[in-house]
Amino acid sequence: MPARRQNLALVVMRALPVGIDLRLLRRDARDGLVSVDQLLDLIDQQEQTIQRLRRDNQHLQQRLAQYEPETGSAGSTNTPSAETPSPSYSLDAEEKRRRRHRRRRKKSPGRTPTELKFAAADRTHDVYPDGVRHRDCQRVRERAVWRLEAGRAVRVGYRIFAAPGGPEPRIPGVTPRCEYGIEILVVLAFLVYVIGISLDKACSVLGFFCQLPLAKSQADALLRQLAQHWDDEFDLLCALIAHAAVVYLDETGWKVGTTGCSLWAFASQWQRVFLFGCHKDDDTLDQILPPEVFDGIGVSDDAAVYRDRFKRGQKCWAHLLRKTIRLALLYPRKKTYQRFLDQLLKLYYDAKRVAADGRLGPEGRKLRVCELENRLCDLCLPYHHETTPEMKPHERDFANLIDELLRLFVTEELFTFVLVPEVEATNNRSERLLRGPAQDRKAGRTNQTATGAHRRSVIVSVLESLRANLETFNLASVLEEVGRWMTEGISLFARQWRALQAKLAAAEDTS
Repeated sequence: MPARRQNLALVVMRALPVGIDLRLLRRDARDGLVSVDQLLDLIDQQEQTIQRLRRDNQHLQQRLAQYEPETGSAGSTNTPSAETPSPSYSLDAEEKRRRRHRRRRKKSPGRTPTELKFAAADRTHDVYPDGVRHRDCQRVRERAVWRLEAGRAVRVGYRIFAAPGGPEPRIPGVTPRCEYGIEILVVLAFLVYVIGISLDKACSVLGFFCQLPLAKSQADALLRQLAQHWDDEFDLLCALIAHAAVVYLDETGWKVGTTGCSLWAFASQWQRVFLFGCHKDDDTLDQILPPEVFDGIGVSDDAAVYRDRFKRGQKCWAHLLRKTIRLALLYPRKKTYQRFLDQLLKLYYDAKRVAADGRLGPEGRKLRVCELENRLCDLCLPYHHETTPEMKPHERDFANLIDELLRLFVTEELFTFVLVPEVEATNNRSERLLRGPAQDRKAGRTNQTATGAHRRSVIVSVLESLRANLETFNLASVLEEVGRWMTEGISLFARQWRALQAKLAAAEDTS
């Protein structure tokens, strides 16, 4: 029995050097069943095992430190007690790890006092109310404003004086409660919304060329202020578009956050209206062109939302011709498509020549339109067939094109541009307005919120409408016009609206 127990203890020691049964070993040692040499061998094995495990632990600690830096610092500190948890597993350490994956924001230094801004001004200027003697005024406020002068940013300190109990005069060229001149707001809006660069890059451009210190958050706030300042002008533009004689319409895709939506552009002779982040439906169209108000001609493509929408319409010939050109180019062996394209192009060019003929009166134009419509019928009717499941895709496309042309012939929406020379044969005017925003969409520079989409709608509509009205569209001409709005209290669009109201009132009096 003792020999068997000795063998068992030795087997345990050799097989499990780390997990030895210490009670059994201690009892065997007291009974003399384990010799001193065997105990020394066991101690030596345990020492080697400890050294090996220590090296493995150090190696694993080094590898783990690459992913959890707190582990390395925790290993160098004393063993934590039960009352004091390890720093790497504490709540503070967990919050730090979570913050590491979030976007870090710099802590704001706070608002700089007006006194310090005014003291840092490059020069000062006194502002007095009109019609009041300077000696009767008292200083009521000081404001430091960044202005652009000769292409360089300058901080100007304005001392504002007012008569006792009287209103404060406005600083010329500065919107209420703003510390930047209107010229800076216009330049920033042009860079971001017309050129299409990001807020960060716009701030860098202003800092590099104009030495203007401007943070991204400040730039965002300035665009918000400009949109609020121009919000009434946007409403006027929408009202003017609804009363226009001819409106060109087009739309494209847009995004607000991750939600897909549309961008709609409306263009008349003097007005431009953009709706970013809207829905392509009747409700949006009713908002801009109410059926009870709009009595003009709508120039658009043949999208379903425009069908039977206007009393008089003109469908875009460019869309129709592109469909025909596509079939002719993709299927060159189908000579039918090429012959149809040649005859349709000849018909279109003849219609353009008739529309440009200034010698024709209304009756002459109607006769020419009848001739053009007869030629269109003679061209399309031989190819008119019902679509069937057996048709190939390109044959079905051609049949749909013929149906579309005949349907537009029946609704009299193909040759309106011949009867009314002021109307164009295509809606390229509105398509061109969407090219810049379409590039922004492809680059991912859309809006994150509905508020941002409305802000963009207001600013882009005003700037593009100014482009349509000003003989030369540049910073000097825009600032001259906008500065006149602020001085006189009435904008260019408000004048146009007054003129329209007077015209409508005169028409009612004569009727």
